Amino acid sequence: MRTETPWGPWDPAPLPEVARRFSVLHTPWWIAGGYAVELAVGHAFRDHADIDVLLLRRDQLTAQQVLAGWEWWAADPPGTLRPWLPGETLPPHVHDIWCRPGPGDPWRVQLMLDEADDDGHWVFRRDPRIRLPLDRLGRVSGDGIPYLVLPVQLLYKAKSRRPKDDQDFATALPMLSADQRAWLTETITLAHGADHPWAVRLRRQW
Repeated sequence: MRTETPWGPWDPAPLPEVARRFSVLHTPWWIAGGYAVELAVGHAFRDHADIDVLLLRRDQLTAQQVLAGWEWWAADPPGTLRPWLPGETLPPHVHDIWCRPGPGDPWRVQLMLDEADDDGHWVFRRDPRIRLPLDRLGRVSGDGIPYLVLPVQLLYKAKSRRPKDDQDFATALPMLSADQRAWLTETITLAHGADHPWAVRLRRQW
């Protein structure tokens, strides 16, 4: 779905193309955002304004190899874009990078950087008390595409809920196991309070 932004139009690259590009990496990566929810659910159910690829911050420069010849622009500070220079290690406050083949092209891929500790755990950047072993952070679709697990993706979507996030949550809820519901309830409560609407709804599922 093509959309306009103050920094130019978005026309997200097709999921198979993105997966093909990143499949050459020897470091972990996952499809994130709404596409991750669809991969978990098993079917498409809404339009997408972008496509997100999650990388660990320590592996960020691998994206420049995968998207060699493209333009990469970092959200630094959030709400603005500036060029991400070749070989530059982005500072810890930068989490999002917009990428396009050239200056006259629409944005095609958004990169997201996430944290990991030295003990092999993913660390939620909005609340470092929330952690998960890296080997539980993703799953692989039937087509061989790695994607972020539903509880983690929904935890990220819980902060600033938009209609599409509520739609993703409602569609994903029946797919969550009892353990996943418990984890998501606990982490949303920890990060956003027990009265968060999703935490309330999750508790009613028990």
